[in-house]
Amino acid sequence: MLLWSLAFGLLPLSTIGIYLKLCKTRVDGPKISLLKLLRTMPTSASANLETGQMYHYGNFSEDFLWGVSSSAYQIEGGWNVDGKGPSVWDTFTQRPGSGIPEDGVGNIACDSYNRLDEDLYMLRAMNVKSYRFSLSWSRIFPNGRRASLNQKGVDYYNRLINGLLALKITPMVTIYHWDLPQALQDEGGWEKAEMIDIFNDYCDFCFATFGDRVKFWMTMNDPQGIAWLGYGTGKIPPNIKKPGTAPYQVAHNLIKAHATAYHTYDDKYRSSQKGVVSIALNAEWVEPKDITVPREITAADRAMQFQVGWFAHPIFKNGDYPEAMKAQVLVKSELQGLSESRLPSFTEEEKNLIKGTADMFCVNHYTTRIVTHITVSFGIRRLLNWIKEEYGDPDIYVTENSVSTPRDWAWDEIDRVFFHKTYIDEALKAYELDGVKVKGYATYLMDSFQFLYGYIFGFGLHHVDFNNPNRPRSPKFSAHAYYNIVKNNGFPRTEDETMLYGQFKEGMFWSSATASYQVNINVYCLSIWDKFTHTPGKISQHDTGDFACNSYNKLDDDIAALKKLQVSHYRFSISWPRVMPDGTTKYINQAGLDYYNKVVDALIAANIQPQVTLYHWDLPQALQDVGGWENETIIERFKDYADVMFKNLGPKVKLWITFNEPDRPDTLPYIVSHNIIKSHAEAWHVYNDKYRASQNGKVAITVNSDWAEPRNPYKQEDYEAARSVVEFYLGWYVHPIFNGDYSPHVKRSVLEQSLFTPEEIKRINGTYDYFGLNHYCSVLAFPVDFGTTQHYEADSDRTWIESGSSWLKMTPFGLRRLLRFIKEEYRNPPIVITENGVSENGPVDLNDVHRKYYYEQYINQVLKAYLIDGVNIIGYTAWSLLDNLEWAVGYTERFGLFYVNRSDPDFTRTPKASVSYYSSIIRCNGFPNPADGPHECWNPNLVVKLCVSFFHSNKRAH
Repeated sequence: MLLWSLAFGLLPLSTIGIYLKLCKTRVDGPKISLLKLLRTMPTSASANLETGQMYHYGNFSEDFLWGVSSSAYQIEGGWNVDGKGPSVWDTFTQRPGSGIPEDGVGNIACDSYNRLDEDLYMLRAMNVKSYRFSLSWSRIFPNGRRASLNQKGVDYYNRLINGLLALKITPMVTIYHWDLPQALQDEGGWEKAEMIDIFNDYCDFCFATFGDRVKFWMTMNDPQGIAWLGYGTGKIPPNIKKPGTAPYQVAHNLIKAHATAYHTYDDKYRSSQKGVVSIALNAEWVEPKDITVPREITAADRAMQFQVGWFAHPIFKNGDYPEAMKAQVLVKSELQGLSESRLPSFTEEEKNLIKGTADMFCVNHYTTRIVTHITVSFGIRRLLNWIKEEYGDPDIYVTENSVSTPRDWAWDEIDRVFFHKTYIDEALKAYELDGVKVKGYATYLMDSFQFLYGYIFGFGLHHVDFNNPNRPRSPKFSAHAYYNIVKNNGFPRTEDETMLYGQFKEGMFWSSATASYQVNINVYCLSIWDKFTHTPGKISQHDTGDFACNSYNKLDDDIAALKKLQVSHYRFSISWPRVMPDGTTKYINQAGLDYYNKVVDALIAANIQPQVTLYHWDLPQALQDVGGWENETIIERFKDYADVMFKNLGPKVKLWITFNEPDRPDTLPYIVSHNIIKSHAEAWHVYNDKYRASQNGKVAITVNSDWAEPRNPYKQEDYEAARSVVEFYLGWYVHPIFNGDYSPHVKRSVLEQSLFTPEEIKRINGTYDYFGLNHYCSVLAFPVDFGTTQHYEADSDRTWIESGSSWLKMTPFGLRRLLRFIKEEYRNPPIVITENGVSENGPVDLNDVHRKYYYEQYINQVLKAYLIDGVNIIGYTAWSLLDNLEWAVGYTERFGLFYVNRSDPDFTRTPKASVSYYSSIIRCNGFPNPADGPHECWNPNLVVKLCVSFFHSNKRAH
């Protein structure tokens, strides 16, 4: 409307000037500290890995105050007993039509007024060092003034404070947490300047009465909420809706009331009581959507100044409001035709009174805002750094931090566990990495009355049964998790995260991999993937495998890439329709056979041994047209195909894989998996009966498996779910091959009885020469009931580093545990890791630090499995050699060690940073100990020397 009016000249020039002035205030540069934070504290996984691990392991100081928190109205109950007067919240919640869900009131709440012993028991069990609670003003002074003193209220808080001290728990006391006595509100509440002296007298009494034992005071909690929600939007008591003026006047009085109380403590009690006083401010972090846009940075800074700076700037800086806030309110006041700003001014005397009236910075933090409301943990680190830069590096106490979960999630609330792990870890980064003086942290002790939300959400570590008159308290999963964080004083590095130095056995082979359809142009006959990728709507029109990486015509380039990696082996797959266009022996395509002989010969000439996969998902379309893997005749077709390949390539190939990732049966009919297992067994017997004696090779199947951990380690059902996930992922195919039949768990859960005849069991059992394993990540498992059946779902921990694929989180520990499981379950077979790797997406970045990290951590877990656990590891394969077609996601997710420029007609291959890193591990055959001094195998210059030597030898050869 404003721009429309400008266009038609409907606004006076003075208003246009004000508008331009307003625009200018929006583009003025923010503090350097905000820009510094945005530019130096990355949030993406790869960016964080540039400067260290995304999840930080370490400890807070020994005197760090781990605590829990509550507030009087939310937990005490006893609203009208023993002489207590009503507060504005008592009045509001009991008024019909308050809008609180289920007509919730705090009349009883957690009944802490009558259940002090239960609260103290919880605190002792948590082993916390501090407990933040608030005093009910109207329980001590029923009408808000000293003359109405209620001794029973004083006695209650004396019992609480003495009980805490007996447990060696520091009381952190908030004098005023939103529950103003109704009698004072009836006189005008915080809109009246007289409240300053009334509040000071109340504080004076508290200091005098409890200060001999209380050494940590907060005058008030979240004054911004009182001012804006109470007097602006009217959402909370006293429900006054005067957004233009009242919030600013109320805040003005609150700031002066705090400052006056601070000076009362300073003048009368500090020298004898030796305590500290502050104010608890609520602070979200505001993140600009695009840090390259000055207007967005300025807007974010202005939001921080209006939210935090409104109270913090006067108290911690110069006794006055932030300049951005004063300018913004002034301009909008002028636009409204007002003669002066709606924001009151402090006199010089008041500025001097207010400045410096806090001994530490107490902050409540719950979330970060990025255009829309998103909970992101990195915001607390940025907020703590912003407070450090903005307010002179004060001591900081996080006095509230938690997340709400639905009431139905009473005990198994994984979201709160993730929340605490990520938020506390970001606070630890601020403390250890950034030098922020973080001194304490507190979260909610128990579920309580959540003001406008009543009891429908829980913020606490303990569940309270509000339907039970005894209000029993029960620890949740998060209570156990938080207890361990407190016990460990942070996140000490575990054995999983500690590097092991050593080498693999002599003869360990190192490899990289591709698959036929993913890298090769298909010039002969259709596979099911050719048909799929050319079906409209299935995949991007540019993401077919028609040319892929053009490896069919770029063999020399692929061999050069493998040489640069210095691998001893190369895993690739045969295109079944390239050799047998209709999937049968009716016609053998000699050109296809010649191509694969050429590949094998080129590898051997480069001293690289071929690992050949017979079937990597690309079934001839002709076989699919007659039923594919659901048609039992395919067993004979696959046996014939394997026979042809063994006969033609077997004299030069010593490592065979029948099937790559036949996949889990919950995504395909059981008969398909049944036929695949029998096809594998028949192919193995063909090799064993006809070729093994002369060719002396090895044949196996490769399965893909995640590792699964229980989502809640305190629930037996989750352990059983984790076991089931591995049984179904890994055991569905492996158990018959290694033990002759489906596992008892699979038969009990799904099949009820074996699908194999006794003769088939005998023929399948033992059809392996090694164990082929593809592994990428781990999951958290938990059970889900579907009526009469139970299903198992998987989740991921938010602390796990992300990748370019939504399903792939970096979880190195899982690989070692999976290898150990295979050893114990299947009699320690020789294991070849046939795929392991990580993806990226978005703009191409050859400095793929996340992939280097992935290989370092995963291969080190393999080394631990070999050296410590005695797992029989004989080979490792990195997926993938090239950025190739990643099936249904096309080329958007890139796993390659080499970038392939598909816009270049030559399909040029460019090594990423991970190439030199992986080749160093290969040269070292593991990880040399840095304590032994620099090892030549880890010297990047050696790679250059080898490449130069290779270049000269090739030049001489030509």
